[in-house]
Amino acid sequence: MDLRLPLTSAGICLALLMSACSPSDEKREVSLEEKTAQFEKSLDAIADPKLKDAVAELGGSLLLLERAQLKLDSKPVVTEYGEDALAILKHYPSPQALVDTYINGLFVLHKDSSSDYLTDLQPVFPFNFSTPAAFLFPHGLEWQSVTLSNKRIIAFQPEWSETDPGIQLSPSSSNLTNPDDLTVAYPFIEGLDVDIKKQPQPVSLQGKVEVIAPRRLYSFDLTKKDVGQTRTNDNLSVTLLKLGNNYAEIEFNNSAPQAPEIGETPLNPLIVQARDATGQFLSRSGSINETAAQIAFYQRQLAKMQQQKAWSEEFEKQLDEEQRTFEKQQSHRYSKVYFNGPIDTLEVSLLDFSAVTVTRKDLNLPIRRFDRHTTQKNIQPLNLPVVVYDDQAPNWLKGATLTEDQLKKAVSISQSVEDPSAARVEFTHLRSFNDELLGTSFNPGESPVSFFTEDSKGKRYEPIELPPEAYQVDPLRGTITYDLNLFPETPAYVVGSIPLFLATVDKQSIDAHQLPKGLDLKDNALVVDLKVFPEQDWRFYAKDDSGHYLKEILAVNHDASPEGPGLFAVHYFYGQPTRLETYQRTDLATVQYGYEVKLDKADMSKLAQ
Repeated sequence: MDLRLPLTSAGICLALLMSACSPSDEKREVSLEEKTAQFEKSLDAIADPKLKDAVAELGGSLLLLERAQLKLDSKPVVTEYGEDALAILKHYPSPQALVDTYINGLFVLHKDSSSDYLTDLQPVFPFNFSTPAAFLFPHGLEWQSVTLSNKRIIAFQPEWSETDPGIQLSPSSSNLTNPDDLTVAYPFIEGLDVDIKKQPQPVSLQGKVEVIAPRRLYSFDLTKKDVGQTRTNDNLSVTLLKLGNNYAEIEFNNSAPQAPEIGETPLNPLIVQARDATGQFLSRSGSINETAAQIAFYQRQLAKMQQQKAWSEEFEKQLDEEQRTFEKQQSHRYSKVYFNGPIDTLEVSLLDFSAVTVTRKDLNLPIRRFDRHTTQKNIQPLNLPVVVYDDQAPNWLKGATLTEDQLKKAVSISQSVEDPSAARVEFTHLRSFNDELLGTSFNPGESPVSFFTEDSKGKRYEPIELPPEAYQVDPLRGTITYDLNLFPETPAYVVGSIPLFLATVDKQSIDAHQLPKGLDLKDNALVVDLKVFPEQDWRFYAKDDSGHYLKEILAVNHDASPEGPGLFAVHYFYGQPTRLETYQRTDLATVQYGYEVKLDKADMSKLAQ
């Protein structure tokens, strides 16, 4: 939860609102709801539309941020591990080398759409963007046009137009999950069947990219003994103001002026990571990036807005000037960072933007076709001029040695009683490498289940006699569904066992120059004979001379026919494999997970009459 919202037309940005008082969370929540109601009422009294919009934007954002702060403060401290946000940078000799890898590792995939009138284009990046810190430097990517097979160039437009009769290039309709995906839309003609294969196909995508690489990155390692101390390295300094159980308060500063090339580009030079006593990185749950004094300033500006009768240019200039004056007085920046778990040590890193390298490049990327399944016999090359490592692989592959106890401890139990006629108990666990190798031949065995009432002390009491149709167990999905309409008494407990599945995995490490029959390496592509190494039983990971796992770009199965058996699979890597690790499922065991679950109480008034 790292909120950064524009609060006024002057461009104020906040992260989370820091409250000066600390009543109980319940009282704060009631107070916040009252404050929200009062604010909405005050908005109704503002007649000038410009003033109303400005007050609504600033005041509404402050309330939203206060709500987020309340959520952070009241969140239980439950340990959750994350990845090293700096891992990708540690593989490259300089920030600029990381930038070059990002740009040169980008390519575009041609993907079929479910519609005869659409072709999807998927830009594939060498780094994952699933976390805010996944790519560390300010960057921008702008698509401009697509060139078709008939040499025609179609300009990019930000939205698909229903009235445009021609071919269009616009963001994909699925851009919420893949924000850089694009769609080539062909014109729809009522009553006329269209064969998309006869349409001019996209062959290259044009655009431009810009990345700002800092002069350097420096990391400070801090513990509780550093509280109140300022640590300095050349022009960079960090002060640990406070280290709580699951949060840290930090002031930081770069005494050198910001490089002029940056201009108005917003920067976030701070990366804070925490480890617990096990040495593992904790995931972040949110941050506050303004001091109480800064928050008070924004609140004073809101109060001045609310005292106005109308918005004016003179008043807007006054607010802008006040903001500039206030910002000049802020010599240091502040952040309060929350983590999911108790903190043992901190790693506070600063990106030094006092000097930068700005890389701008015009892109003209060929559009490549790699279907997950193909009947083509020829192997397409996909050898990109970059090396990218898979930093998630070591943790993921721990699942190859998963024990029965570890599997059981990973189970979490959830309930749903909103519909008393289909109440549910669900047993789930985080997906691991073990799940990937389970295959499809399951033997769930027996899944006994019994429902019980409770005594006056809330303890398990007597079993309830039930007809078979009163409940249903789905052992493979790990769910129990029960219909309270068919229960003679209200159940309070459910007791039984549910099956879990544990693969036995054999790991081997092989020199890439001495591969067994059925495995072949063609440049950066591993070719696997699926008759020798069936896909459901085998997985393959590659390393180069550094000893790190190479990231897989994609995989293609070459099949005998669309419905026929697989012939061979091709796995493409970012880099040249010199060593392979093979993982074979040799056995599959059923593990019975015994449980006693206290049932949530359903609203009995919702039962069918």
